Amino acid sequence: MYLPLVAGVDGSEPSLRAVDWAADQAALHGVPLLVLYGALWERYEGSALAEELGNPSAPVRAEDILRAAARRARRRHPDLLVTTEMMAQEAEHALVRTGRNASMIVVGSRGRSGVADRLLGSVSRTVAAASDCPVVVLRGNHDNRAVAGRHGRIIVGLGDAPASVLRFAFTEARLRRVPLTVVRAWRCPAHETIDHPLLTGEPARRYEEQAAKELEAALEDAPSDIAVRRHTAEGPARSVLPAASAEADLMVIGRRTHGRLGRVAHSVLHRSACPVVVVPEQR
Repeated sequence: MYLPLVAGVDGSEPSLRAVDWAADQAALHGVPLLVLYGALWERYEGSALAEELGNPSAPVRAEDILRAAARRARRRHPDLLVTTEMMAQEAEHALVRTGRNASMIVVGSRGRSGVADRLLGSVSRTVAAASDCPVVVLRGNHDNRAVAGRHGRIIVGLGDAPASVLRFAFTEARLRRVPLTVVRAWRCPAHETIDHPLLTGEPARRYEEQAAKELEAALEDAPSDIAVRRHTAEGPARSVLPAASAEADLMVIGRRTHGRLGRVAHSVLHRSACPVVVVPEQR
């Protein structure tokens, strides 16, 4: 039995766009799609109601939101198995709980609060930090498609615990038939910088070479059927990866600690120009 892919909805336009992306992803993986609405109130109380749900001043209930979301998913992929569920609890808790038996969770970067898209919503942030399965947060000016993206490239940030992240990235690259760029950031500590103009490059070169060796070691068993590009970049990962996201359709990063996002993941989720997948380290 295949674990379902979960899309979180709340009636906002970003959440319904997330359903579009989730439907593509579920069809790509050949798994069912579960559309989940989690709230303590059955009636929608946000200000950013999706156009598909009609007049913002009209009463909108959970069943209306779920019906509209399921209709969008089935219209996009008629053969996709789509189910819906309403859970009477805070959205983030509902999603994390459901994610224990899911293959993936897809959420918008912001919801019915209507705050600027550059800000990350509390629900998406909490779910990305606490979920037991990979979480996709739809950042950037994406085209709401999980496949056939504008750049035709997936980028993965290579951290200190790369196994789970690389496995996920290899699978996604293979299914999409696109190349994978693996990025390793490196920095030369300030205390090793040498002011003499003829010597300034030597300390930095050592760290760049070390980063390249770490890349090679991590990719020693990379599948031969996937085009993998190695890339080292000088600077903190929390700056390097958001910059690289401008040329990607999907950014894959890891999460080592359950319930907490590290500085790198936090920065990427706030600043990425493309959808971001946070993959938890397998425990």
